Amino acid sequence: MLNRNQFKVLVCFKLSDRPTQRDVSIETGLSLGTVNHACLYLREEGLLDHDSHVTPAGEELLERYRVGNAVILAAGASTRFTPLSFEKPKAMFEVRGEVLIERLVRQLREAGIDEVVVVAGYMKECFFYLEEELGVKLLFTDEYVHRNNHSSLFAARAHLGRTYVLSSDEYYERNIFCPYAFDTYLSAAPSTGRAERLIPRLNTKSRISSIQMGKERGIALQGPACFSPEFSRRFMQIIADEYDLPETADKLWEEVLSDHLGELTAYIEPYGEGVIYEFDYVTDLTAFDEDFFVNVDSRILDNICRTLACERTDITDVEPIKAGLSNLSVLFGVRGKKYVYRHPGNGTEEIISRASEAHSLAVAKKLGLDDTFVFEDPAEGWKISEFIEGCSEFDASDPKQVERAMEMIRTLHESGEESQWSFDFYENGKGLKRLLAERAYPLPRGFHELEVRIDELRGLMERDEVRRVLCHNDFYAPNILVRGDDMWLIDWEYSGMSDPVCDIANFVAQGPACGIDAALGTYGVYLGRTPNDDEARHFLGCVAVVGWYWYVWAIYKEARGHPVGDWLYLWYKAASKFAAAACDRYAR
Repeated sequence: MLNRNQFKVLVCFKLSDRPTQRDVSIETGLSLGTVNHACLYLREEGLLDHDSHVTPAGEELLERYRVGNAVILAAGASTRFTPLSFEKPKAMFEVRGEVLIERLVRQLREAGIDEVVVVAGYMKECFFYLEEELGVKLLFTDEYVHRNNHSSLFAARAHLGRTYVLSSDEYYERNIFCPYAFDTYLSAAPSTGRAERLIPRLNTKSRISSIQMGKERGIALQGPACFSPEFSRRFMQIIADEYDLPETADKLWEEVLSDHLGELTAYIEPYGEGVIYEFDYVTDLTAFDEDFFVNVDSRILDNICRTLACERTDITDVEPIKAGLSNLSVLFGVRGKKYVYRHPGNGTEEIISRASEAHSLAVAKKLGLDDTFVFEDPAEGWKISEFIEGCSEFDASDPKQVERAMEMIRTLHESGEESQWSFDFYENGKGLKRLLAERAYPLPRGFHELEVRIDELRGLMERDEVRRVLCHNDFYAPNILVRGDDMWLIDWEYSGMSDPVCDIANFVAQGPACGIDAALGTYGVYLGRTPNDDEARHFLGCVAVVGWYWYVWAIYKEARGHPVGDWLYLWYKAASKFAAAACDRYAR
């Protein structure tokens, strides 16, 4: 029976035009001695004739190993490729004159792989044309939002047999696809060790024994994998069995494979430098194609150039910033100065007025509360701000920082500045609930009981006298930048005319869990004195209503596919605890 090396030699004679054994050695990476022994075996088995032509028996054998199709994984949002991935999937960008995914399809077809399946998710509409123009088969999944790429592979399970599996955003300098595959292999290429990669560990026969993320120099997994039919069947069963386990959600399919390499066999197919390219960040692609940044069709780059009066060639050091709870941001440089481009998050248009935000940002800059602001488009919601170097996290346990923050918010409240937009936490919370109802999203147990308590509290609070002023309405630690004695109050998305007590309530409801007395102490710092009974109960009620709003907001974000993690529980607890305390004080 053939081994891997003998199969490689047979394929090389099939696909090459009368190669010498030295040619085969170079093409396969096998030693000349190994090639010579393989040729002897192939002739003895009647698979090669004495002129080194593949015999009919050899042709028949190769057909049993013909690759039937390819699956291209293209569902992910490519968040590291910001800001350009805000506009279209990475696979759709043109590199050296050819769209990435179109180049992959072309290379597959040239290798005789006619059936190509594309699994799309993020901005899936961008892929529709491939069906008509290139004859690919499209599959769609929304699982990419909260799962890694094992979910995209699993979505294509019905199409896996002897199949190429590859990412849509890679570039192969030459066509590395072969119409035949002996067994399951994963491609690998040299790694510089600068970025984290999937690093395979091998035994002496190129069989993979483990796969781990790391920054080691050597080889890393890159390029296409090829599955055998038996491997496909067994691997998909493993993913099906483990799909709903919590620890599976964040795993790449290669990491799932690594957990089962004792029962599954996969080999490495190594490639040298300059063959396989993977573009994690915009800077990776611009280093590969120096004309990319100048030629790419991008309104975002046009917006930056128009706002900062610069050329595209002036834009440097582009890198994503960890996404906030609402939006997506990217850091970049222009002529030695750093800026942040903020792109509005999916679904924010339903709950945020960008015109209101733009107005408030201008006020904040005027008052010296946020002089980082450069420009915001009030219709589309994109924003450019200056980046503040050397900032540290706001420390809510530092009395001096808390006092400085309260001075800033008082400056806003006492400025006399106004806005034509208003923000009511209770009414907006009800609006979010209606949006959830439109989606028929199931509300958690206990939601109704808490809402009834908040409704009761709202009725009690309506008797209180409230003077509405311009408020920030998202006044909490992550939106306060600190550098030495300087502070900036950023992210004015929810700003508008509101009850000023709600800003302090935000500070408490979204801060570290604290008791009633500690919360009232914080309010006292804002007032500059101890609050009286009426002020205290109104403040506690505001903390409850604000906490409830953010709790409903978090459920809404989950319904949109963007879970906020522990914040949901924090806000639920604030709403529940402070509602009970406030109702008790109103009842006295």
